[in-house]
Amino acid sequence: MGKLIYAALASLDGYVEDEEGKFDWAAPDAELHAYVNELERPIGTYLYGRRMYETMAGWETMDTGPEQEPVMREYAEIWRATEKIVYSRTLDRVRSERTHIEQAFEPADVRRLKAGREQDLAIGGAELAGEAIRAGLVDEIHLLAMPVLVGGGKPALPSGVRLGLELRGARPFDSGAVHLRYRVRS
Repeated sequence: MGKLIYAALASLDGYVEDEEGKFDWAAPDAELHAYVNELERPIGTYLYGRRMYETMAGWETMDTGPEQEPVMREYAEIWRATEKIVYSRTLDRVRSERTHIEQAFEPADVRRLKAGREQDLAIGGAELAGEAIRAGLVDEIHLLAMPVLVGGGKPALPSGVRLGLELRGARPFDSGAVHLRYRVRS
């Protein structure tokens, strides 16, 4: 059975986007990007909300020629090879291979998906991940805390949820970012 993992790059004050919807402050350097590539490599399926999918779909057409940074090329290859499910009521077609649309996020369907997979699944987008956390579907939370305070915006984690977590690892990076890996206690 695959685990469902929520991973997010977040400001130290807990936001994935600032108040203007920007997240340029979260761009990883080469060291952190290489680490993220290793975290993403075992993922078999990405679950995305529409906005996160539209952001990530750029990896489908990104130039992977020799002039591109190796960590960027590598991530593009990982992303393209992974199955993607997009939850959207408004999206009528996808811009990437190995991708299909589901009209609604149904927790029972995700439970069946997890049970039928040997590889782990990753959920992307704070709002969709919040739904999955509330439904008790998320097995691990990985926060990549970036060394910046943005003062407000879209929270990385849902409000109104109380959840016990067990720290499974922490790793600092030269940039000042820190990866925090938590297992959700049942």
